[in-house]
Amino acid sequence: MPSSTNPDLLVGFDTNDDAGVFIMQDGQAIVQTVDFFTPIVDDPYAYGLIAAANALSDVYAMGAKPLTVLNIACFDPDLAPPEVWSEILRGMYDKTTEAGAVVAGGHTILDPEPKFGLSVTGIADPEKVFRTDFAQPGDEIWLTKPLGTGVITTAAMNDKCSDEELQTAVDSMSMLNKHAAEEGLLTHCYCATDVTGFGLAGHMFNICRASSVSIEIDAAALPIFPGVERLIGEGCLTAGGSANRSFLADNLEVSEELPDWMTHLVVDPQSSGGLALIGRHIGFGAKIGRVAEGPPKVIVR
Repeated sequence: MPSSTNPDLLVGFDTNDDAGVFIMQDGQAIVQTVDFFTPIVDDPYAYGLIAAANALSDVYAMGAKPLTVLNIACFDPDLAPPEVWSEILRGMYDKTTEAGAVVAGGHTILDPEPKFGLSVTGIADPEKVFRTDFAQPGDEIWLTKPLGTGVITTAAMNDKCSDEELQTAVDSMSMLNKHAAEEGLLTHCYCATDVTGFGLAGHMFNICRASSVSIEIDAAALPIFPGVERLIGEGCLTAGGSANRSFLADNLEVSEELPDWMTHLVVDPQSSGGLALIGRHIGFGAKIGRVAEGPPKVIVR
């Protein structure tokens, strides 16, 4: 696809950022994103909460404030009663309201495989936008949510995880990254991304490519949901994780001293994961690594 050359386009798709940023005539920046996916939990209300938090996260990952959302709904009314979609929309509405944004409408299509998500518009100070191409050697990396949602939701679909393990993950996926973004702005963060479908290693590699740096991850410092190590050992792996590992190829280096399950963890696709905040004085979340000089590569030790 040709690149846009409009001088007011501050952030486009060439740096693999979480949202597009366009500078308006008044000097304020408008931030736009879209995200939707198939159900990852059985509870329709929880699905609405998670889908909304996940889409809103892309705006927070740019250091922006969400203003409006539009629903994207794909469903077959003959396969699920209206009450199911009512609960999904109620979850979306509650989470959007919590974020301080307004539901402005949306669009639905008939589809035998349900999908739901949001298009989100927000605003930001263009001088404070978090960008993937701003990482510098010596920066610290702080992660604001635990890892392992892909493993846990896959386990839940196969009745292999406990109700408590699933609920802990659902609570995290439903939590907005609003506070994390606010902390990033207060601590002068200048580079960030949310950790979602590409897994931790995939999103870190996006930053490596955009900023021409290497990233070193401390395996022992990674926050992990309870039960994830056991569930990986029981084979609760995702197709997305395998695809992420194949894509990264030699751009991901995992120390031979680490157990095999750690490789699966760092490529595990996350739904509504936390923010990875990058800078010199963050101090919010878990400090999981650092930015270093070197070719674009993610190293896990």
